[in-house]
Amino acid sequence: MKIEQIYTGCLAQGAYYIESEGEVAVIDPLREVTPYIERAAKDGATIKYVFETHFHADFVSGHLDLSQKTGAPIVYGPNAKTGFEAHIATDGEEFPLGKVKFKVLHTPGHTMESTCYLLIDENGQEKALFSGDTLFIGDVGRPDLAQKSDLTINDLAGHLYESLRNKVMTLPDDVVVYPAHGAGSACGKNMSKETTDLLGNQKKFNYALRANMTKEEFIEEVTNGLAKPPQYFPQNVKMNKEGYESIDVVMERGAQALSAAAFEAAANETGAVILDTRGAQVFNKGFIPNSINIGLKGDFAPWVGALVPDVKQEILLVTEIGQEEEAILRLARVGYDNVIGYLEGGIETWGAAGQEVDTITSITPDELADKMAEEKVMVIDVRRPSEFSAEHIDGAKSLPLDYISELMAEFPKDQTMYIHCAGGYRSMIASSILKSRGYDNLIDIAGGFAAISKSGRFTLTDYVCPSTLKKS
Repeated sequence: MKIEQIYTGCLAQGAYYIESEGEVAVIDPLREVTPYIERAAKDGATIKYVFETHFHADFVSGHLDLSQKTGAPIVYGPNAKTGFEAHIATDGEEFPLGKVKFKVLHTPGHTMESTCYLLIDENGQEKALFSGDTLFIGDVGRPDLAQKSDLTINDLAGHLYESLRNKVMTLPDDVVVYPAHGAGSACGKNMSKETTDLLGNQKKFNYALRANMTKEEFIEEVTNGLAKPPQYFPQNVKMNKEGYESIDVVMERGAQALSAAAFEAAANETGAVILDTRGAQVFNKGFIPNSINIGLKGDFAPWVGALVPDVKQEILLVTEIGQEEEAILRLARVGYDNVIGYLEGGIETWGAAGQEVDTITSITPDELADKMAEEKVMVIDVRRPSEFSAEHIDGAKSLPLDYISELMAEFPKDQTMYIHCAGGYRSMIASSILKSRGYDNLIDIAGGFAAISKSGRFTLTDYVCPSTLKKS
């Protein structure tokens, strides 16, 4: 038997490939399924099951394509209602795989169909728990993503408490926990950077598994401090429940190389978002007017999901040459299937065709310090509230990127804004969005707060502005 965790860092997501005696189960696969199929072929094995722990909100799973290409059934736990053929398992149902088997543990709470899959080895020993979003390393799944009119966040948290106590914590301490996500995922709030652990360690160190914890204490602690979920989450759930286009169709549609003239025509005719995926300090030196910069070398897909409201939005891409396919794929992972082409030859093609190019000024922290010594300036910090409250430039204004649309009126058009984040990635996203909406008086601080702090030229404080916290 072999267990392989296939971890995708930009989504902080773990899919699983389990093989025994030439039979394979894949758990929570990503949208692109070729790697699983190729891996099984290399092992001389057959994919027998596609197990889903729940209807994912933060990515579009590859269950449909994988099932269609291999003939393996899609398996969900109790309460799941799908728009496609699937096996809806019963609590306690077992699925043989070679010499081992999986036992279904229905664990509602994160969502009502949430299910863990317990791996039992050839000797009948309980060896591993594929816990989905029920149990993370250091945390548990947030209970606010599947609310209905008759089911509150507290109701879901209560279900999660019972699931953990009655189904998970009763398992042996030496069971290995394999969760669906790690640190960086928006599906929890306190996840460890570790992506596996023994259940016994989690019983000791995971706050939500604390011994003698009452249900009331659990509900209060699990629901406290939850950040606003990204707006694309419900749309991804809908796709995972009802179905979606094949990834092959999505990739083919997006991989349309467009000349500068064709690119401009497509933008004018469709109203597509122009998404520039180059690095921040490359983008700022020359870009297509009204384009938005979200760098591919960063948390690309989650930020697209947070800032582009509709997954059905048509998108035109500007990338570094050779990165077009990766950008299309990473967008499809979070449900943005409507890329309609990319600028052939990159931004150089645009300039060579005599098209207009815009820029954003970036300065160093030392240049900002010199400016602040001469006059009062407006410094805007677009980091998250928790980052801002930990330490920030004295007098800076907190306007988190996550809420930029809601906070747009607080960005002054009649005053120069000096914008920074932690390292320069998010500040350029914010600057490009502001530029596209008619804000011209803005300057990006290269290197962000890391460079600001390192310079030693600023008065830093941990004071939190009450009005800012109220807003965000």
